[in-house]
Amino acid sequence: MMFAATETLQRVVESDTMQGLSPQLKVALFLGAMAFISSALVTMTAFTRIVIVLSFVRRALATQEIPPTQVIVGLSLFLTFFVMAPTASRIEAEAIVPYLDGNIDGGQAFESAKSAVQDFMLRQTRKRDIALFASIARISSISTPKDTPMRVLIPAYVVSELKTAFIMGFCVYIPFILIDLVVSIILMSLGMMMMPPMVISTPFKLLLFVVVDGWVLIAQTLTLSFH
Repeated sequence: MMFAATETLQRVVESDTMQGLSPQLKVALFLGAMAFISSALVTMTAFTRIVIVLSFVRRALATQEIPPTQVIVGLSLFLTFFVMAPTASRIEAEAIVPYLDGNIDGGQAFESAKSAVQDFMLRQTRKRDIALFASIARISSISTPKDTPMRVLIPAYVVSELKTAFIMGFCVYIPFILIDLVVSIILMSLGMMMMPPMVISTPFKLLLFVVVDGWVLIAQTLTLSFH
């Protein structure tokens, strides 16, 4: 997906519209687009939910910085590419390719791309969150989900993703909390109150996580949660 995006960006730069611009303006537009893409990757894709849930998994295992943050972010990034692949394919088919072929103009391409992203976000956003931000923005003319402005949809989507991620994180924590509780009760019954329960419970957490193939279950649950 990254190579496809790079190739598409190269085709845009080489198009007739971009060739008419000065080099300085091209660089400015390119840097601005990259800054926007990084922000959109965090707020308008599956990245937020995935990275938060994986962070909860690491905290529940009580393994400090294992896996490292770079691994968590990298896995979140590629899982995001996997989840967003259908949306990216739709954007390429309905917006990028027709625009580069000269069949549609820039405005139509933007609207087609926005529609694809909007459909994905609407499927994951709670109606209550959309209604909340619509009321704050004093917008009362939303008759269908498609009429939701992006300035309302984006914050509603992020809030919905945060709530979903924290619910999933809570479910991840439950079995590990039970292990901590059992280990603490056993140590207290044996009179070993000075022994930190974390020293005993951490190996059992890791054993449980490995036995149930935890990373596969987490990745499967995260990807299926967007369907």
